[in-house]
Order: sequence, then structure tokens, then C-alpha cells
Amino acid sequence: MNRRRFLKASMALAAACGTPGLAGLFSQTAWADDDDGIADGDSRPFDFEHLQKKAALLAKANWRGAPRPLPETLTQLTPQAYNSIQYDAGHSLWNTLSGRQLDVQFFHMGMGFKRRVRMFSLDPSSHQAREIHFRPELFNYHDAGVDTRQLAAQPDLGFAGFRAFKAPSLAQRDVVSFLGASYFRAVDDTGQYGLSARGLAVNTFTDGTEEFPDFTAFWFETPAADSTTFVVYALLDGPSVTGAYKFTIHCEKKRVVMDIENHLFARKAIKQVGIAPMTSMFSCGTNERRMCDTIHPQIHDSDRLAMWRGNGEWVCRPLNNPQKLQFNAFDDENPKGFGLVQSDHHFENYQDVLGWYDKRPSLWVEPRSAWGKGAVNLLEIPTTGETLDNIVCFWQPEKPIQEGDELAFKYRLYWSALPPVHTPLARVHATRTGMGGFPEGWAPGEHYPEKWARRFSVDFVDGALTSFADKGIEPVITLSSGEARQLEILYVAPLNGYRILFDWYPTDSGTAPVEMRMYLRSQGETLSETWLYQYFPPAPEQRKYVDDRQMR
Repeated sequence: MNRRRFLKASMALAAACGTPGLAGLFSQTAWADDDDGIADGDSRPFDFEHLQKKAALLAKANWRGAPRPLPETLTQLTPQAYNSIQYDAGHSLWNTLSGRQLDVQFFHMGMGFKRRVRMFSLDPSSHQAREIHFRPELFNYHDAGVDTRQLAAQPDLGFAGFRAFKAPSLAQRDVVSFLGASYFRAVDDTGQYGLSARGLAVNTFTDGTEEFPDFTAFWFETPAADSTTFVVYALLDGPSVTGAYKFTIHCEKKRVVMDIENHLFARKAIKQVGIAPMTSMFSCGTNERRMCDTIHPQIHDSDRLAMWRGNGEWVCRPLNNPQKLQFNAFDDENPKGFGLVQSDHHFENYQDVLGWYDKRPSLWVEPRSAWGKGAVNLLEIPTTGETLDNIVCFWQPEKPIQEGDELAFKYRLYWSALPPVHTPLARVHATRTGMGGFPEGWAPGEHYPEKWARRFSVDFVDGALTSFADKGIEPVITLSSGEARQLEILYVAPLNGYRILFDWYPTDSGTAPVEMRMYLRSQGETLSETWLYQYFPPAPEQRKYVDDRQMR
């Protein structure tokens, strides 16, 4: 996915209505009297149980397939023109609530947004919902060049998505955005968007085509005016699966927290289903420098996959920008949490005044029910730069999904600078790699080492690490191939932590990825989280040192 394009256009949105038996869920009356804010549809009963039943019913019907054509005036929009279309804040969803802390606006259809998403206002006391129909007066078109006469001829055009705002910046800076397929994002107190989440991932890494099911309708509970929490329900629809979702979104002072409950219904067998999926970008960092030939020391939304496994083990897996696609599955049972983390929030380590990668939030998943056996899956895709999302992570249940299966999951998402929990042991601070084969602190000299090696440096900080200095700190290193030599343990005063150095030497000519694992212990006691790394050794003919100096 092109990240720049994603901000303005995304996956096409699937149709949510028209299936026999759903008339009780969707109001079909287009222009009722507007006595409930911008909601103009007929009043209909609604609750989460009702939505689950309708999602189950929808799964028994055929998926509606390709979207209908948009009015020509919307298909020809450039990204700049689309971006100039702005929702009129005077018609925001909760504009009539005096002293409100939250509000919602909607995204216009156009470009890649080809299927309508239906929006409903829900009275939580009466459990009555009224639809909000599209009409051009809800938007300011500025210089977008849109022929609104074509829009008026299609009154059921619908919307592309929504975004939520929080006081005191109501209508100025959004904190939550749902836009494109089932993608959504949120910010922390920096106000900077970063990685994205999805409602569901389907066949992300299989021998078939990946599917992008859509959120096709949303129901917004009207919150109390002084509340910073709102509830929104969503209907998911795709070729292989439907779903009913409940989002309880807490717009806190320093972060956004989402409690999510979903009920999924399989239309047909699914080779791979991804629960709590997230999508991020890693171009280069402290460990991977291949694509960092720019003015920026690092370029990434996230720098590591963090896992708190069901057995209590904490794992740090630095991300890579590989030369070819890589897929890894980390088996687990009832995981305590996992996420893609942006651990470095110092501007000087990015020097980016456009992307502001130092402000990007992390995303942490906390299961709120027993998920059973499965695996945290990590997909790393080669990318040439920061405009392409190339990291995907999700939970895959062990049990295959068959036609007619029903699944349910509860989990919590934390959009914050760092995860809300962390290991009490020493944690990985940074990972670096470079040429090896000579003592640290010495240049290779006039003659390079006869045998090629690659050096790895892993910094561990925090925990009770320094209190074990007199007892001895032992790195426990496991390699899938090759061998570790020239091990060094250095105390780093500025970090008040320890740097573990070792050189990896190949023992054969293979180029298969090398799985590395390391943790620290002292006299049998574990001192740190587990560091995992995947290294891609060069071909034998490339295992040499190159001196490109030209002495004149």
C-alpha cells in the first residue's frame, strides 16, 4: 500500500445493504424530517446482538462483488482535489451537544473510495438508530472541481469513512480515523498518525489472493457531552467473511485506547485469518542501513515487534527491510500481548521535519479473552523508501477456518508512545550491525581480516542488570547456522547498561536467513528479555571487505 495515497484514497469499500432480510437493520427512507441533528433516516431499533444476527445472516448470502460506478466527477479527482474537499464542521455529528468533548465528521467518496459506507446515529437510551444520508451541503468543495449536480442525482452515495475529534481542538485536529476497507488509526498526545490497524486480515501470506474485507456501516452512540469515550458499532463484509464489531474508544489525554469485541462468520473456508492486524513501515534503522543512503539516520514508523508470550517470556524482534519477502510465525498460546513498537522518540535520530517519525505512536494489542493456540505472524516486505507500508503483524489462530464457522475475540488496542506494560527485566535498547573480524576499538588496518565476519551489537538497559556486574553477566546465544566468536561484554555508562558484541562467522556457503536468539543470565537467573533477529548472509562471492579509499 502506498502510504501517501492511503491518506487520500484506499481500498474500495464493499456494499453493506441490499441483502434480503436486512431491512430491519437499515433504514431505507431517504429524506425524513431532520429533527435529530444531521440524521435524516427513519428510526429503527438497533443493538449489538441485533447486529451480530444480521452479520450471521449476511454470511449466508453471496458477497455483492465489485462496487457500482461513482459519478464521473468523483472518479477524475486528483489527490490534491480530493484532499481539498472538507466536511463542514457546522454539520458535525454531535455539533448540537453543548460543551461536547468529542465530535465526528465524515469523509467524502471519490478516487479509490468507490463503495459507500453507511452512517447511523444511535440513541443509547432508546436503542433507536437513524441513518445519516449523504448530501452535498454537508461538505465544502472549495476548488476541487466537483459537479455537485451529479451528486444530487445519486442521493444514496454514502460516505468513505469517518474521523473523530477531541476538545479543545474540535474540528481542527482529529485523533481517530477510519478510512479505506477496514483500516483505522489513532494518535497519542503528539497528534501524529503513524501505523494503521485493520478490522481483519484475510490470506495475507498464502498461495491465493489477499482479501480486504470492508467496514460497510457504522452506528455511533451519542455520548454524554462531557464524556471522552464513545462507542461505535461496525458491520464487516468481504468475499469470505462477515463480522459484527463493537469499538469502545477512550480518547485519553496522552493516548487513545480501544476496547474491541468482534463476532466473525465465515462465508467459506479461509486459509489464513489475521486477528488484530496492524500495518507499518520500516525502511532503515540502527540495525538495517541498506536503504539509509539519505540525509535521515533512520526512517521507520516502528522499529520492533514486541511480544509478551503466554508463558511470561518477553521478546524483542527488531524489524528488517529484507531484499526479498520474509514471513515468520511465532507460536504461542493465550498471548498476554504483542505489538509494533516505535521505541526511539528522539528527533536527532531521524532529522525528519515532514514525516516526524520521532512522534509516531506504538500500537499494543492486549487480548481480553482466551485466544488459545496460534501464532503471532510477521510479514516483512522489501521497500525502497518511506512511501510504502511493508510490515504486517497479526494473530493467526491455530485452528483452520471452515465455511460456516463462527469466531469471537475481545482485545484492547493502545495507541501510545510506548506500550502500557513492559518487562521488569533488562530490555533491548538498540541493535546494530557492521563489519566484523577484528577487535572492537581497532580499525581493520592496512590488511583486512582474512576471514569475513559480521558484527552484532545489542544494548540492554534497565532491570537490575548493573547489580549483577560482580556476579557475572552471561549472554546466552543460539544460532540456526554459523558460529559466534569474539564475544565482548561492555558496560556503557551513558546508557547505564551493557553492550553485547559478537561476530557471526559462516560455516558454509548457504544464504538462508540465520535465526539468532540471545538473552542475558547470571548464575542461572534470567536477567533480560529475549532478543530475536533474522540475518540474511550474503553469497560467498560477496563475503569480502572492500576498501574504496583512493590515496593521492
